[in-house]
Amino acid sequence: MINKLAASELVLNEDGSVYHLNLLPEDIAGKIMLVGDPDRVPKVSKYFDTIEIKKNKREFYTHTGTLRGERITVMSTGIGTENIDIVMNELDALVNIDLKNKEFKSEHTALELFRMGTCGSVNPEIEVDNMLVTQNVVGLDGLMHFYQDYAFENEFSRNFMAKFPYHKIKPMLYFSDWSKEMGEYYKDAKYHGNTATFPGFYAPQGRQLRLKALDDQFLETLNDLGVTNFEMETSAIYGLSKLLGHKAITVNSVIANRRRGEFSADHAASERNMIEWVLERIIK
Repeated sequence: MINKLAASELVLNEDGSVYHLNLLPEDIAGKIMLVGDPDRVPKVSKYFDTIEIKKNKREFYTHTGTLRGERITVMSTGIGTENIDIVMNELDALVNIDLKNKEFKSEHTALELFRMGTCGSVNPEIEVDNMLVTQNVVGLDGLMHFYQDYAFENEFSRNFMAKFPYHKIKPMLYFSDWSKEMGEYYKDAKYHGNTATFPGFYAPQGRQLRLKALDDQFLETLNDLGVTNFEMETSAIYGLSKLLGHKAITVNSVIANRRRGEFSADHAASERNMIEWVLERIIK
């Protein structure tokens, strides 16, 4: 392993902050909430007792402050696993790389990462406006195949791979699971399930406008293979957390049930309830 990083490998801004997130090591806490939408960041941080850091660059907005005496960060990632690739690597760099000397630190720091988002369900029994915690995840985007030494399998993944019928997509699949330790924060969630992370919003999620999706039965097939819900970030968060030695968990508010054709009657209320529910549990 190379211990000294070239300038082209770890790109920094003029002030020494990491390139995309525009953050310095002291700008983040050990507990970080990841939300997709930049507009959701102030909706979370308004519950903080204090806010000491407000920074942004592109779609990456970060607020750090305190809640009930504990330091905490909320950060927007934007949409998709390609953005998560940026967020995860730069967050890790902030705590595990000496940015001035561009050398790996001898002591490893493990972050606690809480994804807080919305999802659709493919299971007709899942009711909208409830919390669903991701235990297992399958990524259909292929990201983790770009990293050496990533390998993960369990009962869910073995069953999924054995029965997955779409051979063009199959080589892109990878799997991961939650931090069981962090699962204790959310043991009272109404649903715990298996999530599919998609590389797009339209055809990958079975939507058809002028272009036809691969298969009208795709979502039903995923449900038959044990998937409860879908979104666009968790597989990368879980997979990269395992490689980098961080702890991660996803809580999603179910705002749509595609099998039942239902959508949350009050999306804003569902989002607010999720934020309050999460914050109540991660800091007592």
